[in-house]
Amino acid sequence: MIFAIQEINNRQDLLPDVKLGYQIMDSCNDIPVSLRSSLVLVNGQPVQSTNYTCAAAGRPASPVIIGDAASGVSIAALRTLGSFRIPLVSYFASCSCLSNNKEFPTFMRTMPSDAFQIKAIAKLVHQLKWTWVGVIGAESDYARFAIQLFIQESSKFNVCAAYIHFYPVVLNKEDIIEVTNLIKRSSAKVVLNFSGESQVQPIFNEFKRQNITDIQWIASEAWATAQSLWSEFKDVLIGTIGFAIRKADIPGLKAFLGRLRLSDADGFPFIAEFWEETFDCKLNGSRNTHAHGGAVSRKPCTGLESLEEVLSPYSDVSQLRVSYNVYKAVYLIAHALHDMSACVSGNGPFTNETCGDVKRVVPWQLLHYMKRVSFSALGEEVRFDENGDPIASYDLMNWHEGADGSLQLVKVGYYDASLGSENELVINESAIRWHRGQQAPRSVCTDSCSPGTRKATRKGEPVCCFDCVPCADGEISNQTDSLDCSWCSLDTWSNQARDQCIPKDVEFLSYYESMGIILTVVSVFGTCATAAVSGVFIIFRNTPIVRANNMELSFLLLLFLVLCFLITLTFIGEPTDWSCMIRYTAFGVSFALCISCILAKTVVVLIAFRATLPGSDIMKWFGRAQQRASVFVCTSVQIIICIVWLTTSPPYADHNTRYQSAKIILECAVGSALGFWCVLGYIGLLACMCFVIAFLARNLPDNFNEAKLITFSMLIFFAVWITFIPTYVSTPGKYTVAVQIFAILASTFGLLLCIFVPKCYVILLKPEKNKKIIINGKW
Repeated sequence: MIFAIQEINNRQDLLPDVKLGYQIMDSCNDIPVSLRSSLVLVNGQPVQSTNYTCAAAGRPASPVIIGDAASGVSIAALRTLGSFRIPLVSYFASCSCLSNNKEFPTFMRTMPSDAFQIKAIAKLVHQLKWTWVGVIGAESDYARFAIQLFIQESSKFNVCAAYIHFYPVVLNKEDIIEVTNLIKRSSAKVVLNFSGESQVQPIFNEFKRQNITDIQWIASEAWATAQSLWSEFKDVLIGTIGFAIRKADIPGLKAFLGRLRLSDADGFPFIAEFWEETFDCKLNGSRNTHAHGGAVSRKPCTGLESLEEVLSPYSDVSQLRVSYNVYKAVYLIAHALHDMSACVSGNGPFTNETCGDVKRVVPWQLLHYMKRVSFSALGEEVRFDENGDPIASYDLMNWHEGADGSLQLVKVGYYDASLGSENELVINESAIRWHRGQQAPRSVCTDSCSPGTRKATRKGEPVCCFDCVPCADGEISNQTDSLDCSWCSLDTWSNQARDQCIPKDVEFLSYYESMGIILTVVSVFGTCATAAVSGVFIIFRNTPIVRANNMELSFLLLLFLVLCFLITLTFIGEPTDWSCMIRYTAFGVSFALCISCILAKTVVVLIAFRATLPGSDIMKWFGRAQQRASVFVCTSVQIIICIVWLTTSPPYADHNTRYQSAKIILECAVGSALGFWCVLGYIGLLACMCFVIAFLARNLPDNFNEAKLITFSMLIFFAVWITFIPTYVSTPGKYTVAVQIFAILASTFGLLLCIFVPKCYVILLKPEKNKKIIINGKW
């Protein structure tokens, strides 16, 4: 502060006609002492000998105060001095509570608010993938407000506090053991500590005694660059990381400090005490008893001692952080006074456009200019917001061990609030050295959920503690720590790992699978068997047994049976809209043709018997033309039903996922269920008519016993299709098609075997019975 004031007094561009003076008083980091000193400064009382002034006796009250370092002491001073409207500029008080402009309207600071430090720490923890962090702090306003803000800010990144613990500023043995055991028992390996340099020493001492070296410390800015901790607690603190306020190189300060002489200690107790401690000597009238053995054992100071030859924290200007804040605080006041001195009367900011008098500074007028000032200090643009807070800027420091075992404070990143939320934090992770060169520590309550799972919070536990639940069938998660699983589309399904959707297997009754091959072989065999029977009938077409059973209808029936066998092939293979329409239409029409022929044959049998009665001429009304017409008429009804079905709601190829979600079953949907069941119902109606007529003709003379064969064939037909209906409804997937094919083949084989095999047996194996005389009798 003295250096900055002297620098300003020697400048011609800043306050050229004004010289700054100062009074320095020790607050002892104690609220009562600080309040007493503050009141002395503002009421103009004589300065006590324990403090220092460059002003002559009778100087007016100080219009502005620089201090205090501690947030709690600053709050107490502000509340006491509030009625005086004295501006107070702190260089190290960072509590976010001091940003309350209504409660502390006269407060400004060159130290960023903890709100920014906490935001930076929360982002740091998130970027380093630490989600389970222990938080401790000293019992103070600084720690309480900081920890409260950290909990709020870190929750945005799903970071949880494993524990929150406040310890007394002055720790006893029980307090130290309590903190140590709490940290040891916790699974959190990262601990954030909000306290001052002196308050953490007892805790680190206990950690050193118990050889606890596996904790990654995050330092608050209050001790992030506390080099005095290193020599004694190096094994505990190596790898510590934390944000420190920006440092600066202040030109000329090192030389200024080195020029101090013994004569400067006269009347300045700070320098006197420092001089005795540095050179281990005693000044006249000294009451300093800090040295081992007391001041009595020290030799007198000679006055020839030189600070230029001493290496000490005092002369080390490589880490000017808090000192730089003091430097900026002095320049803040100087620039405000300069703006006040440049004011032109009649254009001023106060009543009647008056200006403040720089020779007789009124505190509240000076505060007006201080709130609006902006300036450049050592290349940095300094400005303040409406709360009197500067734009936050921090260096991210990492504690490295040098080759000689000394502490190396290495900058591994930075935080700059002026760059926007996306770019304000930059971390060079490759430059960070962790404890003993190990990898970055892991500190999580639960390991991340891998893709294919989702997070499920545990009841009554923080959000960082969760279970990883596998995604259900048909759901995936392709990111780490997914909150929900997402459904796959209708055409895709989850893979075994549940981390991606893959195309579903398409299933249909194929010619290349065993079931398709078997059904195809059976269908072809039935076709060949029918063709063989037709060949037998053609070869033996002039024999009595062929001629006696309405040869023309028999050949038509054989032809239609061939169609029924072949139509099953359309049920095999990948369905398309056209194949589905052809499949059901051909099935309905071909079976209608078969049953119509059988119905005609049955009617012929019954009418032929009636025609043998005396005086009956009924056969002339049901000749061959009428038989063909009856087949056509009966089939025409089925054709009409199919046309209506196809024009209203035809069958179509359907991608069915109802039975097996992991597969797409390609099948033919009937479109209109009414149309489908009308086709089946009409075939059933024709079959019932055949059965009834054949049953009535079963007891006719044996030479007309084809009615018995038709009766048996219809019984088989009914058995097959009655069994088909419940099986068709309950069978899923491609097996539905297999059931349809089986029903068609079984009923077709039933017709072929019952009606034609007995005739072939007689024709081929019992030719002696294939004679007209026998046919007219019994065979």
